[in-house]
Amino acid sequence: MSAGLVAVASTAPEPAMLVWGLMIGAVATALAMLAPWGRAPVVLLAVVQLLDVVAVGFLREASPPAGLGLLWTFPVMWAAWVFGTAGACLSVAFASLTYWGQGVVNSGPVSLDLALVFPATVAVLAAVTTVVGRLTSSQRTLLERQSVALRAAMARAHRQEALVTAVLDAVDFGVVGFDGEGTVTLSNDAQQRLEAACAEAGPDAYGPDGFTALDPDDLPTARALRGETFEGALVWYGEPGSPQRRALMSTARSEVGATGEGRIVVTRDVTDEMLALRSRADLVGSVSHELRTPLTSILGYLDLASGDPALSDSTRRSLGVAERNAERLLALVTDVLSESATSRMGLDLRIRPESTDLAQVVRAAVESAQPRAAAREVSVDTSGVDPTTAVVDSHRIRQVVDNLLGNAIKYGREGGHVEVGCTAEGGHAWVVVRDDGPGIADVDLPRVFDRFFRSDGVRMSSTTGSGLGLAISRDIVRAHGGEITASSSPGTGATFVVRLPLRAPTEGPAETQTDTQTKNQPEYQPEYPTEDGEQP
Repeated sequence: MSAGLVAVASTAPEPAMLVWGLMIGAVATALAMLAPWGRAPVVLLAVVQLLDVVAVGFLREASPPAGLGLLWTFPVMWAAWVFGTAGACLSVAFASLTYWGQGVVNSGPVSLDLALVFPATVAVLAAVTTVVGRLTSSQRTLLERQSVALRAAMARAHRQEALVTAVLDAVDFGVVGFDGEGTVTLSNDAQQRLEAACAEAGPDAYGPDGFTALDPDDLPTARALRGETFEGALVWYGEPGSPQRRALMSTARSEVGATGEGRIVVTRDVTDEMLALRSRADLVGSVSHELRTPLTSILGYLDLASGDPALSDSTRRSLGVAERNAERLLALVTDVLSESATSRMGLDLRIRPESTDLAQVVRAAVESAQPRAAAREVSVDTSGVDPTTAVVDSHRIRQVVDNLLGNAIKYGREGGHVEVGCTAEGGHAWVVVRDDGPGIADVDLPRVFDRFFRSDGVRMSSTTGSGLGLAISRDIVRAHGGEITASSSPGTGATFVVRLPLRAPTEGPAETQTDTQTKNQPEYQPEYPTEDGEQP
């Protein structure tokens, strides 16, 4: 550029004009470089562009043949870019007037080419620059808005991440996340504490029973990394009998994130719960085992007493009622022993279905419960008992009716009324027990069939109970392929409905198992005395 300017200066007819043009251009360039464009006033920008136009005018005047007038396109385009349509129009008009004026002074009358070509060219460039400037400004505005939104989103994401981290660190269960490659992407403080506790307990891991050793591939983390989804996987860490032994229950779920599919494993320490369950089972088993001995003696002496030929018919009849009730009590004790010795999730009950008149079973249960009902002045209505024949285990169904009827008498109001009925309809047999007692609270109704559950009102009263009767009854009914439901409203009593198929379940004509979770457990088949068919 310097060589070109020297060549122009050496041939310029007006060297002074060239010097003035260069000086004015230098001043404009200095202002453009030193001005703070983000905070510069509009007047300063206009002055710089005006100086550029004047500088180009001096340069063109210094040497018209050099074609330096084309340099006017730069300030015109700059004005159009900065000031838009107004700047484009003013700069094109000023440059065109200067161009025409110099042409008239130097060449005389202005030709059509001189009058139109240059101004049209500059105007087109200014128009294009204006359009491009508007588009660029719109894009810049959009980008600025998106940038602001992105910064706000990032700030929210950081706050949410901090909140999630704080929450995860505050909970008492461990959470660990893995990406598709098996790399840990998330781990809270509780997870680290659990890992430290397991490391202190020892490297050995055992199954839910606490004694079956597990391979490393069967641990919850390894299973989750293989893509398995599971819930409630119980693992014991540490050798049996170790005081540092821990029981952890894990749940694995799939999680899709930005890096692809991953896994989330949630683990909680259930050592205290498992020890409490084991202690409760041991206590129940011990108490139940102790009850069997006196019950066996009672049955033996009742059998001996009933064999005395000198007994009257009424005494023999009373002894028969006592013997059958003792046998049912022994069956209940055996059920409790079964519950404590097998799965905590359900009894391993086996039934022996046979054609049974449910009406006789219900009436026998009512007659057996009459002394308790009389003690509380409770009337029992059996008018709804219709002859109903179904293929069921009569001993087990009698156990269900005894539980329902006993609860209705025990938990109903004193001097109240209990209705008992049975019928056959729609391919099913129905047994209904309804009382007019205080009813069951809405919050307790969904849990009445849970094992060992007793409502707060019952626990605070003098009424005794184990909380196993309804749970065992539900297992017995389900073993028959039926269902038992409860409905109640506070103050209006409770109604229990037993639905049984009229025919034996399809699982097998001789025996049925209540819960699929107990299929792999050791077979347990208690010895139960059978009814002799005589009604008390």
